[in-house]
Amino acid sequence: QVQLVESGGGLGQPGGSLRLSCAADTSIFGINLMAWYRQAPGKERELVATITRGGTTTYADFVKGRFTIGRDNAKNTLSLQMNSLKPEDTAVYYCFAKIVSLPPQEYWGKGTPVTVSS
Repeated sequence: QVQLVESGGGLGQPGGSLRLSCAADTSIFGINLMAWYRQAPGKERELVATITRGGTTTYADFVKGRFTIGRDNAKNTLSLQMNSLKPEDTAVYYCFAKIVSLPPQEYWGKGTPVTVSS
């Protein structure tokens, strides 16, 4: 079992920045894939960014060049630096972890809300 707890959400201004963190209660060194998802009101949950155990990252087109995902295996944390915020970034942001095993293990945090508004 891996428990994930997000923090850092809140109110951000258009054009501003926020930094989200996700703390795991165990070592993340062995976690093959970690990611951030988000879910806006009335919409389906969507993938924002991923990072592999080796540090390879991918981003959704709508955040490319603005958001940066990172993982610190020593501190057991995942981060999401969000710059150039837009009102459409308003959503609840979720931390996700996947361990490739049989069967695969997947874990979710409870989410942290982000509101972008002036």
